[in-house]
Amino acid sequence: MPDSITRAGIARPATLAVVALIAVLPLSVVSCSAVQKAIDCGNTAITISGDVNDVVNAYNNVNNDAAAAGQALQKLKADLDQLGKNSSNTDVAKAITDLNTQVDKIQQAANNKQVPDLKPLGDAAGNLTKVCTG
Repeated sequence: MPDSITRAGIARPATLAVVALIAVLPLSVVSCSAVQKAIDCGNTAITISGDVNDVVNAYNNVNNDAAAAGQALQKLKADLDQLGKNSSNTDVAKAITDLNTQVDKIQQAANNKQVPDLKPLGDAAGNLTKVCTG
């Protein structure tokens, strides 16, 4: 998969999650539950966007440092687990579960010495954006 396609497929949803959060925060002051959802989404979007970018960069450079790809996946998985435990919003929790599913699929492909398809990870990150702005 060409480098530019992989980065565009992943980086854009993660970046959009952060941009969408900035747009949502002023509107969410209307109610406490909306504020809490915005805070949950904000923390999640910032953490996950960085982690997803690390995974993409690690897999784009897998020939240089295969261990970095595994470490990036483990960090993303650990952050998703922690965020899932701390999220009080069921929609956010489901989006995190979907992201975890994609991380597991990437890990399985890597374990089988296959090139993982990173697009579904970007799609799941995009879904998190929809949950945060919906």
